[in-house]
Parts: sequence; C-alpha cells; structure tokens
Amino acid sequence: MSNKFFSLVLHSHIPYVLAHGSWPHGMDWLYEASAESYLPLLRVCRRLQDEGISPGINISFTPVLMEQLANPAFRRELKQYLGARIACAREDRGHFGRTGAAAIHSLTFYWESWYEDLLRFFEDVCGEDILAAYRSLQDDGQVEVLTSAATHGYLPLLSEDDSVRWQVRQGARVYEKYFGRRPPGFWLPECGYRPGYSWRAPLGDRAPVDRAGLDEILKQEGVGCFFVDSHLLRGGEAKGVYNERFPALKGLWDKFKDAYHPVEESVKSPYESYLAHPSGVPFLVRDEISGTQVWSGRSGYPGDGRYLEFHKKHFPGGLRYWRVTSSAAGLGEKQPYEPAAAAERLEANASHFVDQLEKSLGSRPQGGAIAALYDTELFGHWWFEGPEWLYLVLKKLSRSEVRPRTANGCLEALPPRQTVSLPEGSWGEGGFHWTWLNDDTSWIWDKIYLIEEDAVKLANRPFPGKTRVLKQFSREKFLLESSDWPFLISTRSARDYAENRAAEHFDRARTLWDWLVRPESLGPAEERLLEVWEQQDGIFSEVVSPDGSII
Repeated sequence: MSNKFFSLVLHSHIPYVLAHGSWPHGMDWLYEASAESYLPLLRVCRRLQDEGISPGINISFTPVLMEQLANPAFRRELKQYLGARIACAREDRGHFGRTGAAAIHSLTFYWESWYEDLLRFFEDVCGEDILAAYRSLQDDGQVEVLTSAATHGYLPLLSEDDSVRWQVRQGARVYEKYFGRRPPGFWLPECGYRPGYSWRAPLGDRAPVDRAGLDEILKQEGVGCFFVDSHLLRGGEAKGVYNERFPALKGLWDKFKDAYHPVEESVKSPYESYLAHPSGVPFLVRDEISGTQVWSGRSGYPGDGRYLEFHKKHFPGGLRYWRVTSSAAGLGEKQPYEPAAAAERLEANASHFVDQLEKSLGSRPQGGAIAALYDTELFGHWWFEGPEWLYLVLKKLSRSEVRPRTANGCLEALPPRQTVSLPEGSWGEGGFHWTWLNDDTSWIWDKIYLIEEDAVKLANRPFPGKTRVLKQFSREKFLLESSDWPFLISTRSARDYAENRAAEHFDRARTLWDWLVRPESLGPAEERLLEVWEQQDGIFSEVVSPDGSII
C-alpha cells in the first residue's frame, strides 16, 4: 500500500444573502456558485464513483451556506436561474446570428446544452437537494464533508472566547442537522488561527485578558482536525491567496508591508501531520507549491489562453463566450472560446499536476500527505474548466503512487508524532489580519465588540416571554460577525453592499438588545418589526447558546 497521499480540501462559503438582494450583489452569488461549482463538482465525484474510483476529497460547507442551500426558496429559484440561463443562450443565438459572429453563435448551443444537462442533474440525480447529494457521497465513503464557523466569523479577532465557542458550536449543530453525524474536521475561516495568550483587543483601550487558543476551543467542542497555511508551520514569507484576484488588496498591502517581518524558516515539512500545542488536536498544512498552480491566474493553470475568460460577459444575459487569449490581452482583444481546445489543454495540465505531486513526495520514503487547500468556487466559477481538470487529476492519481485520500484518512495512515506551538496568522497577504482589519473596516470591529459585550451579559439571565427576541438577537450577532463584510470592503468588490449589511445587522442587534433588557413587553409595531427581521434574517432554526442550551 502507498504511504503517499494527496488530500484536496475545498472550502465552500457564501454569506447570508437570502432576502438581501439579488443582482449585482446577493442571491446571484449563491446561484452562480451552485451552478458553476457545487453541482459540477458533485458530477465529478459521481462519475468517479461510477468508474470505481473513490474521489477521496474533503469539502467544507459553512453552516450559513448549508442553511441557504437547504432553503426551499433557494431550490425553487435555482431552477428558475438555470432556466433563465438556457433562455439567455437562445436569445444570444439570435443576436449573434444577426451580427454575423459565427464563432460565438455556435457557442450558444454549447451553453444551452450545458445548462440543460445541469438542470436535469439537479432535478433527477440530486433530487433538488445539493446537501443530501453530498451526504450520500460521504455515507458511501467517497468524500469527507467538513464544517466551519457558523457565519464564517473571523475567529482570531473576536474579543470573547464565548463568541468563538458560539460560532464553533453552532457550526457543529448545523452540520449534525444536515449530515447526521459529528463533523470530522473544521475549516478555520480564512485559515485564521490564534494561540492562547494574554490578548488585547486591537481597538479601544480594554485591558488584556487571558484567552484560550482556537485549537483549545476546537478540542473542547470535539470537531476533529483543522488546517493551517504553510507559513504558520515553517515561517518564511507568507504569500496571500487573494491578492491576484482582487487588485484592491495590493494597495492595502502596500500600507502594511513595511511592518511585516517574516518569521525565520524552520525545517518542518508541510507533508507531515502535527498536533497543536497545548490541545493535541491534529492539523494538516497547506502546500504552497500545488496551491499556486490553481490559485494563480498568472502563473497557474487558470491563466492559460485557451481557458474561458472570467471577466468578459455578454449582456444582458451575462454568458461568457471568450477565452483568456493571453494575460496581457484587454477585454476587447479576447478571442472566442473553443471548448475542444480547452479540453486538450486540460489533459496536459492534469498530467503536469500529478507529476508535480509525485516529485514533491518522491524523496520521502517515509511517505507524506500533500494538503491542497482552495476555495471551492475556484473550481468552476473562477476557473470554468476546474472541475473537469480535477476529474482528470483524481483519475490519474488512482494509477499513481500518490493516492487521493481524505484528511482523516491521511491522519490514520500517517499519525502525527510531533506537537507544535503555532503562531498567530491567516492565509491572507502577509499572513496576518490586515485584509480583515484596517482603516476601512475598523468601524465594523468596533460594532462587533459592542455586541459581544452585550452578549456576555446574557449568561445565566432569564428573559421570560422574550425567547423570540433573544433568538433573533443571536442571529443578528452571528450575521454581524461574518468575515465577508470587511473582506468585501477591503477588496472593493461590493463595498456599499457590505457596509450596509454590517450596519443593518448591528442596528438590529442593538435594538433587540434594548427590547431584551427593558421590563416592558413588545408593542404591536415592535412585534411586526420582529416578524420582518425573522423573515429576512431567519437563519438557524435552532440556535445553540454558548452554554449549550437551545434558544
């Protein structure tokens, strides 16, 4: 048996967008990720399973995403979205026929067929239930599904251990609801980690307090293994995963890089598993070499000129008909997409990737595990050909000395023997927190810390007759803590939307807190307003409090 493994870890997350807009920001994010990433990857896993090949991949879903994928309104509207894409392809056919764009005209048939097949797969194979389809794969031993923090809160910067514990505990509860078991592993949002120490809030003048490390809280909650970026283990310069795709981050990083001093590199290998000190929770380490091949749009596979261009779309439908052509080509210089040419290139890229994995582990007779960590949306959404590339990689690995294997499968075959004290950091540029906490986003953290202070006062305090208010306060707190709001502001990708959402959840949480602590009951107008908020922000039918009780 081979003792060399490839453990692919995909992280799936969309912030809570139900009832909060559609286009250009909101529900369309959820439709696009489902149509272009979650469903195509499901098809890849099913194809491999039918061919007698176990995919052996890990895929996480944040609880906030699980709740949205399971919502009946989303299932209904995803079918409408796919139907609309089919209609767009047909309408575009008439347009390109009239304008004489023969090469693009033929692509309308490609997109019509692609979306028709996807709609049939969603209805007939998945039973219109994406989570249930992934659960079936896990129950069959084909994949491992992981959980994450409730609303993808950026855990290292939360000011209260109970807030961290609440995000983790809610994440485990929602996972059990949809997957019928305890989570086998946990994705730390943005691979953000903080050890235990005397911690001082980065804003305000509060006194330092002794904090538990994130690994200690994961241990207490029993949510399995976790993952960190390579620089937390080995030191050296941290190279963020987002800067290429979001140019605004380069300007942000320029403000902080002078203060960044890389930790001296050590000899620890990212191809081994480790135990976190002091908890003893096992963790795997992101491999930067294999990661760059998919993350990078310049030096990686997605930048190949034959692949579909992400940024150029034909409006009003928004379908893409052009290829990358070259990284230097402007949008007006992009040439028509050729699916057959892209398919040919995939074979070469898949072979190159497998060769690279074999070389990385070739000098290790003791074996090892390469953990490749990516956002799920890179496969299909950002890089349209990504799911098919993954199919070819996993098929080739079934004949290689490096075998695909889940994270817990790797830990079982290569048990960790060394305990490591990890430093603080993330997989953002510079390896720290600047992407989420900076001059443009500090006001959000001020608001988060105020609501955390309110929540501390909940402990052992009854609120008779106000259970609904308490539950909605908890929801608004979770939603305010979403890491998406500072991220979208920092990347300038949906700044107004993120600012409005953060302010809205704070205002609602503060109002709900006032209703909780006053002796009077809610009046008729307040009852109606509560009903509106419950409809708009009705995430988590069961809310688990930090003490473990159900609200």
